[in-house]
Amino acid sequence: MTIIDKIEQEQLKSDVTEFNVGDTVKVNTRVVEGGKERIQIFQGIVIGKHGGKGLNSSFTVRKISYGTGVERVFCIHSPRIDGVDIVKRGSVRRAKLNYLRSRLGKKATLVKSAD
Repeated sequence: MTIIDKIEQEQLKSDVTEFNVGDTVKVNTRVVEGGKERIQIFQGIVIGKHGGKGLNSSFTVRKISYGTGVERVFCIHSPRIDGVDIVKRGSVRRAKLNYLRSRLGKKATLVKSAD
């Protein structure tokens, strides 16, 4: 095990919420404004996961805000991520949901999982 691997192991979070592509999640991020710190929530559908299980793993969340699609990429093990809450599970058969980018309104939502 190299020095870099040891440093990465120290920075990995142990309490990561398990979620899949297609799930609707609330991502709680810490935002620093001036000298104050607050929690900002970004709620949307996970359209992709990237990077496997290491320190560089990330996921993309998409939501529709005032008729415009907004996407944010979050690092799973970032210290700025306070937590990920699952709102509902989605039933999908793909690893990446890029086709949602061309949809608006109710067509941009997913069907609830059967379990």
